Amino acid sequence: MGILSVLNKKIINVSGNVIGLDLSDLSIKVIQLERKGKKNVIADLGSAEMAIGSISGGEIVNKENVIAAIKKAISNAKPRAIKAKNVICSLPETKAFLRIINIPRMKEKEVEGAIKWEIEANIPLPIDQVYYDWQLLDKNFSREDGNMSVLIVAVSQDVVNQFTDIIEQAGLTAANMEIESIAQARSLLDRKEKEKTTLVIDIGDRRTSFLISVDNIPCFTSSLPLSAGSLTDIISKTLNINIEEAERRKIEHGIGSAEKNDPVFRAVQPVLENLASEIEKSMDFYLSGLKYSPSIDNIIICGGGARTKGIIDYLSKRLNKEITLGNPWVNLDIKDDALTIKKDESIQYSTAVGLALKGLYENFY
Repeated sequence: MGILSVLNKKIINVSGNVIGLDLSDLSIKVIQLERKGKKNVIADLGSAEMAIGSISGGEIVNKENVIAAIKKAISNAKPRAIKAKNVICSLPETKAFLRIINIPRMKEKEVEGAIKWEIEANIPLPIDQVYYDWQLLDKNFSREDGNMSVLIVAVSQDVVNQFTDIIEQAGLTAANMEIESIAQARSLLDRKEKEKTTLVIDIGDRRTSFLISVDNIPCFTSSLPLSAGSLTDIISKTLNINIEEAERRKIEHGIGSAEKNDPVFRAVQPVLENLASEIEKSMDFYLSGLKYSPSIDNIIICGGGARTKGIIDYLSKRLNKEITLGNPWVNLDIKDDALTIKKDESIQYSTAVGLALKGLYENFY
């Protein structure tokens, strides 16, 4: 079973010409990858802004706006409009449930029945109202008590059907769907460096999410309403400038300086401190509770908020850990000068890249 494909009950088997489609509250990102010999390269990529309020909290509010944005992103893709029709689409983290459960050791053919019982016990929706998938975890997740660990994900059928309907109305086919964090892990974690435990911090427009991966397998996710948008709002109010100027100021000048009594830094520091505290809580919960690895080896930051000047340095010093900017092209064979977007903008494509990689490789978790 491929890892965590929530449309496993009606999945279309596709490979090659698949669009990775990342739907978020404020924008749409699309990318199509292709194989050239033994190399994975970008065929086309594009984006479109979303009218504010079209998607809110992971729910589609204005279908017409979302459909129009999807069509625009695909038709305006570079270097050419995307012609493929099969889509692997992201599902919002806030609408998904990802858990690692432990069950008595049994034959794999017996696991399905046990999984259904565990889903009913762990997921706050009836099992006949969700699409779900599961995967047995390998020896690195083995337990001394004789049980075995299973990774499960479930998403409300209403949410999946809503996103499927939007995709079809845009003239495309929903070949598969996957929660954002799993797609991000696929694009940001180097598949050649499996034996590591990594924390991925996604600072998005409306929320920040955390994912901890062991041997490139997601085993813990959480999210909170702190976001890059929060920083933009604070800068706008502090400097009495509009949101557009505040966004530009955030990217170019960043969080300000602690040494210069900077009013911007004083204003954003409570948000940054809250973010650092939540990162610590996530790491502590994982290390004290799940115990699948004795330490966290890497911390990667991604999302639009990762472009904020100074934020990586601040969090690195505050947490006393090295934090690196994610590279969504790490599993592709491309050179920086071949990109049609600026390198610092590419981090926003991490989810779309991970979705498209799933289309290239049936067994690429």
